[in-house]
Amino acid sequence: MSFILPEDTIEETFLASTGPGGQNVNKVATACQLRVDIFALGLAPYAYRRLKVIAGSKMTLGGELIVTARSHRSREANREEARRRVIRLIDQAHERQPPRVKTKPSKAAKRKRVDTKKGRGTVKKNRSKPALD
Repeated sequence: MSFILPEDTIEETFLASTGPGGQNVNKVATACQLRVDIFALGLAPYAYRRLKVIAGSKMTLGGELIVTARSHRSREANREEARRRVIRLIDQAHERQPPRVKTKPSKAAKRKRVDTKKGRGTVKKNRSKPALD
């Protein structure tokens, strides 16, 4: 299931890009910065929480997701790349994580850990200077 991005939640700006393109880089603004209003998307609470984690610094406190694409030479290709990235992030946020099953170490594992700790303690104790009787 791929998320469909409503046009009224998107704001596009084009910036001067870096990278390949020769003198064209200095003349044409080809990098695309996409701003998406996350609150207007109406995501489920679990998807919104997960999107905040996945997006990290791309998400502002005001609920905007900012993605910049500048890897292509053309404006249209960068626009498509930015939209693809936003949709990929939202799709990842909608994937439900399986619930974590709490586990408990077995008695044998606990015993082994304690025995190892005692062994290390003995090794360290034997490193000290011998007592003079």
